[in-house]
Amino acid sequence: MAQVKAVPEGMHTITPHIVVAGAAKAIEFYKTAFGAVEEARLAGPDGKIMHALVRIGDSQVMLMDEDERWKSVGPKTLKGSPVTIHLYVKDADATFEKALKAGAKATMPMEDMFWGDRYGVIEDPYGHNWAIATHVRDVSREEIDKAAKKGTPQAH
Repeated sequence: MAQVKAVPEGMHTITPHIVVAGAAKAIEFYKTAFGAVEEARLAGPDGKIMHALVRIGDSQVMLMDEDERWKSVGPKTLKGSPVTIHLYVKDADATFEKALKAGAKATMPMEDMFWGDRYGVIEDPYGHNWAIATHVRDVSREEIDKAAKKGTPQAH
């Protein structure tokens, strides 16, 4: 009998699992904004998504509709989220603009940051925060620490 992998093929040890009001529409948003590929969808008898899996780049994101039975509510119901999903891409500016055109709102403009990333943050139409970044230059730990003490994230 074959040995079962503790972490299934194609998965990482940490995988975001988000709750949204309107998971089917959220999947379409992620396809348009981030090039997500839907890999699985399981709907309950009421048609709501109990579990879905999308791949964005080389990572998976699980999602489901809000469900009172499981005390699962999304950021719109909670009136915000303290969590930001960090998304590295080849062209942060293009992805940022694509997300805005798909219905996201900018919460932090795209800028060059002291840690070496081109970086901005959007809120998707379902209340989830996404930091979109492209690493554009390597920066030493000393430079990062010195810039951080100045209290501004922008490159100096």
